[in-house]
Amino acid sequence: MPFIDKTDIHKIITDPNSTQLLVKRSKAFGRHLASKEVNLSTSQIRAIFGEVKRIQAQWDINQSKAFRQLILLQPKMAYRKRKERGRGVRELVDVLDPALEEVITSTEQNRLDNFQRFVEFFEAILAYHRAYGGK
Repeated sequence: MPFIDKTDIHKIITDPNSTQLLVKRSKAFGRHLASKEVNLSTSQIRAIFGEVKRIQAQWDINQSKAFRQLILLQPKMAYRKRKERGRGVRELVDVLDPALEEVITSTEQNRLDNFQRFVEFFEAILAYHRAYGGK
């Protein structure tokens, strides 16, 4: 069962007024990912986050190519989820995958805004992970 339910993920990604929910959920999730039970490393997060930032940089240059790369991020995350030991990457991907799906299934006119909220959500998770002692 994912740490953040799909209703909240949908709202975080598609609702421009969901910033407080984004902060609340990413704070709790970042703390959870940094806990000793989960012990997700920063390098495990950054492997996925780096790809997201490359897509974000590509978006202004060639939106259709960036969107294609965004879709291809799903199998990359699935591979990482299976490859990495422990439950940290699995739990991270279990939250990011439905968030990514919200962006991919967006209308073209909403896609950039939803992608930006996805990036903000991921950045907040990463920031709280580090703030709570993630290594």
